[in-house]
Amino acid sequence: MMDLACSVLQQTPLTAGYWALDLAAGKIADAARPGQFVHVRVPGLERASLRRPFSIFGARDGVLKILYKTVGRGTAEMSQLRPGDAVQVIGPLGNGFPLEPQGVPVLVAGGFGVAPLCFLASRLRRKGVLVVGGRTADDVLAVEAFEQMGWPVHVATQDGSRGETGLVTLPLDRVLAELKAQGQAPELYSCGPDGMLRAVCERALAADCRGWLSLDKHMVCGVGACLACVQNLRRPDGSTWIGRVCHDGPIFEAREIVW
Repeated sequence: MMDLACSVLQQTPLTAGYWALDLAAGKIADAARPGQFVHVRVPGLERASLRRPFSIFGARDGVLKILYKTVGRGTAEMSQLRPGDAVQVIGPLGNGFPLEPQGVPVLVAGGFGVAPLCFLASRLRRKGVLVVGGRTADDVLAVEAFEQMGWPVHVATQDGSRGETGLVTLPLDRVLAELKAQGQAPELYSCGPDGMLRAVCERALAADCRGWLSLDKHMVCGVGACLACVQNLRRPDGSTWIGRVCHDGPIFEAREIVW
């Protein structure tokens, strides 16, 4: 874990308030693993607010990429950053996804939960399938990046503006059924809202396959000190314990999570 002043390289507007932020992050970017996150102090808000946690969208050659949406004061300020501005970043934090899947990687994303999965796809040696959903077409991100990496993509939106109409579980169930018919075992990786994560967890347990879920909790300190992001977890012997998502996660295997 490092605390560095990182220079803004560029801001790229995406759709409907989504942005991709590129930072010259040196050793943080070089050490980052898919599924980890960083804590960012937004310039101009140092005295008024805490750092913000962001999943790592990409990291290569000293450049750290973050995907975010303007939803409040902090992210609104972030959208005003310009090349050359300095941002204080702590990271990389958390445990990250395992990179040696035992089955076909099936990545399941909701909204900007696609960010760590895009980074993951760039590091996995075995290609799989991306299943991505959102409320509207504007919430479906990074599809082109996956296609450029050679990953098949299945899209669902709740309003039917892109891909299938409905929840992301519609194409997910079809993909899982196709793999089963082919005699192939899936390995699930997922990031998104809690309802989707729970649905992915249920499918991993039903298929008796590994499912890696990136939990989203209110991570205030990012290092396990404040206990704001606790989660009930299950040990292999069936006993339960309380973990800290920022410190013990944010990636947990489906069988560990007590919903």
